[in-house]
Amino acid sequence: MHEPDALLVERARSGDGEAFEKLVRRHLRTAHLVALAIVAEPADADDICQDAFLVALERLDECRNPDRFLAWLLRIVRNRAHSLHRRERVRAALPLEGAAREADRRADPVADAARAELRERLIDGLRGLSEVQREILLLHDLEGWRHREIAELLGIREGTVRAHLSYARRNMRERLGGALCED
Repeated sequence: MHEPDALLVERARSGDGEAFEKLVRRHLRTAHLVALAIVAEPADADDICQDAFLVALERLDECRNPDRFLAWLLRIVRNRAHSLHRRERVRAALPLEGAAREADRRADPVADAARAELRERLIDGLRGLSEVQREILLLHDLEGWRHREIAELLGIREGTVRAHLSYARRNMRERLGGALCED
């Protein structure tokens, strides 16, 4: 059974930790993509999401419309991401224990190198887009959001969402060239 966000928020306000955990699992990917659209570094987006969910839990009583929990949460994510972006705190490398775990997981160094190169090209391509274009592209193409839903979230017209998405896709194609088609 898919419980509505409003019900989970009310349960979490009453001290039900499992209800808040469901909200986190339900919205973590979207929150991460919104953060990534702003900071363009996956590790920073992880930190922003963790911080945003803690803030949301602490301030859950301030969520005036529990039916719109996701919009409220994403506003926190955006604010946290902008703060981090302004401070220009960008991590240069994984922590040593994270790097060691990553190295242990790798079975095929050639394939891993190709994936890492593609990941870097994608991140560079995303950096070339405006913040709103990154957010729209990630929400629409990765999360499957509809134009109308994105327009409501961002407070812009649906036609503007379509235009930004079209421009973002064209820009990514130009920046990536044949990167996604290479063997």
